[in-house]
Amino acid sequence: MQNHVKHEALIREILVLGDSHSPVFAHPLFKEKFPNLFFNVLTVIGATASGLENPNSTTKAYPVFRKAAMQTTAKQVIVMLGEVDTGFVIWYRAQKYQESVTAMMDKAIASYSGFLAELKMRFEVVCISTPLPTIQDGNDWGDIANARREVTASQVERTALTLEFNRTMQLFCMQNNIRYIMLDSVSLGEGGIVKTDLLNSNCNDHHYDQDQYSRLLVERLTRVI
Repeated sequence: MQNHVKHEALIREILVLGDSHSPVFAHPLFKEKFPNLFFNVLTVIGATASGLENPNSTTKAYPVFRKAAMQTTAKQVIVMLGEVDTGFVIWYRAQKYQESVTAMMDKAIASYSGFLAELKMRFEVVCISTPLPTIQDGNDWGDIANARREVTASQVERTALTLEFNRTMQLFCMQNNIRYIMLDSVSLGEGGIVKTDLLNSNCNDHHYDQDQYSRLLVERLTRVI
């Protein structure tokens, strides 16, 4: 019994807050490489950086994340958001409200930065760069593609926005002593879009290939956690 308690005490919890890309932390590679860590993953499907400051947000991600942050015993938090923003929301809002894409991105950046700064007051924070868009031009499959059909921006344009979003968030994190995991250089392929080996084998799944994504994350997380 005493040995069991001692073993349990060695397990360290890390809270993971993210959108539908965050379940990658359940990949067996994380358990293999980090046997003494417990990744407590809270996934809010469709959570956006833009919606964090919006009390009328459909997903209610902010209060869900905030409650988890208040209840956890973890001292470190990993945050991964932004794919829905750069791939859909920013473009959709720019078209709907007749505002510039830059203005809509600035709002998303401000909301995301504020959330990270709030977490930084209590935790060691690690922010992971937003995955690059995988939905190709003219694709008409799955609920995700159907929901984003109104956005006319090309994959190259959406990728360029994601790269800019990530660079801006990286700079903010550097200035505020928040650790940032940048994956753009190892994710960008030919033609200004995501590398093909990161694409999911299921053509109806817009998330990265879990084996490839987990490998990229594990390699870099070993330096910060």
